[in-house]
Amino acid sequence: MPDPPVAASRWSDSVENYLKVIYTHTEWQPAPATVSALAAKLQLAPSSVAEMIKKLDRMGLVEHVRYGAVTLTGRGRLAALDMVRKHRLLESYLVAELGYSWDEVHDEAEVLEHVISPLLLDRIDARLGRPTRDPHGDPIPRSDGTVDRPVATVLADLAAGTTGSVVRISDADPAVLNLAAQAGLGLDSLVTVVRLEPLIVSVAGARVQLPAGAATAIWVARFDPATMPR
Repeated sequence: MPDPPVAASRWSDSVENYLKVIYTHTEWQPAPATVSALAAKLQLAPSSVAEMIKKLDRMGLVEHVRYGAVTLTGRGRLAALDMVRKHRLLESYLVAELGYSWDEVHDEAEVLEHVISPLLLDRIDARLGRPTRDPHGDPIPRSDGTVDRPVATVLADLAAGTTGSVVRISDADPAVLNLAAQAGLGLDSLVTVVRLEPLIVSVAGARVQLPAGAATAIWVARFDPATMPR
């Protein structure tokens, strides 16, 4: 039998959104989650974000160093992981079962994640075969709150000639997702960096020029040249 879903109190939609954004902000990069950074992500005034962070601090969900980083407490992290799990399983279900394209699912999941029951979420998880990643390659937290993130590097940090397998394509810019799909570039695609400026990669033997934003949106697991087939 699968583990029961992570138990989490039902917070307001706003609280849940903040916790999720704080978690995802530092999931793939080291820059701290500051009030200004969160305001930019949420497209809200810094003063409004600062007030909500104070509220979350009083609730015991975050810790905030004045003018510094906002970090999740243990309780806040569990609640954030619960939301991330809902969001990514919903995205996976919409793509696999309802025929959504991967650039359409984010906004739908943003709505559904706040109302789905633990039972329905677990049924979706089982239906999909307990997936470990969503359609964009982001890891799906397990029902016990644990999560594994693959070791990966953005294309921008690779040297020309480097080959790797695509493990993540950020959904921050739908245009990048569309272009990647048109180029036949998806999760597990084998890609070789031909040059970085402009960004040109080789996919399935074809050279493809990608927009500059793709250099920091596409993550690959590098292959060791010694293990590459000859």
